[in-house]
Amino acid sequence: MDIKKIMVVGAGQMGGGIAQVAAQAGITVVLNDIKPEFVEKGLGLITKNLDRNIAKGKLTEEDKKAALSRIIKSTSLEDAKDVDVVIEAAIENMAIKAEIFKTLDKVTPARAILATNTSSLPITEIAAVTNRPAQVIGMHFFNPVPVMKLVEIIRGIATSDEVYKTIEAMTLKMDKTPVEINDSPGFAVNRMLIPMINEAIFCVYEGVGTPEAIDNVMKFGANHPMGPIALADMIGLDTCLSIMDVLYEGFKDPKYRACPLLRKMVKAGWLGQKSGRGFYSYAQK
Repeated sequence: MDIKKIMVVGAGQMGGGIAQVAAQAGITVVLNDIKPEFVEKGLGLITKNLDRNIAKGKLTEEDKKAALSRIIKSTSLEDAKDVDVVIEAAIENMAIKAEIFKTLDKVTPARAILATNTSSLPITEIAAVTNRPAQVIGMHFFNPVPVMKLVEIIRGIATSDEVYKTIEAMTLKMDKTPVEINDSPGFAVNRMLIPMINEAIFCVYEGVGTPEAIDNVMKFGANHPMGPIALADMIGLDTCLSIMDVLYEGFKDPKYRACPLLRKMVKAGWLGQKSGRGFYSYAQK
């Protein structure tokens, strides 16, 4: 199937980034969210990213106009009535995603592929709420989407080969690097990355070192571009906790037990960069 039009559900940082790279690849994008102001905020982020690329000489003003002209604003899932693919990038909550997929299953064309950008939730479970499990697949992009090349393409137990090949081709068209992953708790990247972050938080919790010290040993001792504590703040501590809980629930292995300090900070609303405070302070200008 030649993908000409898609819907992105969720105009936040991830959804906006997905919409941007799709539009730049020549695909018409319906950018959907529950409120008009959320869609406008997403478009503002896309415009800012495109302007930054113009300033760097990576893009022309004409390229920017062409990309923005391909984005259609939406606040109703009914607007997916003529799309080829939907990429859901809503909040990381199974109940919310299940309701979105039930609606999409009813309003999209029978041929449409339903993809989710979930970072850890089971694709097979999401697919099971639809009448087209063979056409449900995971497309896990990484933040920031316009910069990060990887897309984990996750097969559910029923995902067809044809659907996988179509999504793989679309991923390549969006100038991303697709990697095929089978449905497993945390998939591949987060199964390795988030437990490392959790262990770094345990080091802070147990007094092994300050957040700065733990970040510095990984930056200068393991040559990581960013320390795990700062990375946790960037990802969002609530997201890190959610993924740890998915891993623990999926494997029932104590090595995936979330650090009590991580859970406490999430309960306090200290979520990292997005809340202005996590392990580090992000004063609002």
